[in-house]
Amino acid sequence: MTIETMTFDIADHLETEEEVQEFIKEVANTGTPSDLIHALNIAARAKGMSEVARQAGVTRASLYKSLSDDGNPRFETVSKIIEALGCKLVVA
Repeated sequence: MTIETMTFDIADHLETEEEVQEFIKEVANTGTPSDLIHALNIAARAKGMSEVARQAGVTRASLYKSLSDDGNPRFETVSKIIEALGCKLVVA
């Protein structure tokens, strides 16, 4: 008997803006900078890459590239993406 498995994608489970924001907040508070970039990728996919790109003022292709595993986004880009996802950067 074989066991069939499926890939788990948290983006499929972030259904509201509040859930997206809490997800980003948790990763920002507990993860590394690369974890945050990965979380932004997940959150952008949950909200819709085209919509996040439009709100951030970048192209969809640029957003995909910036948030990819090989991406190295500029601080300005990260800041715009965070704002497009309904969050803000705070230094405490």
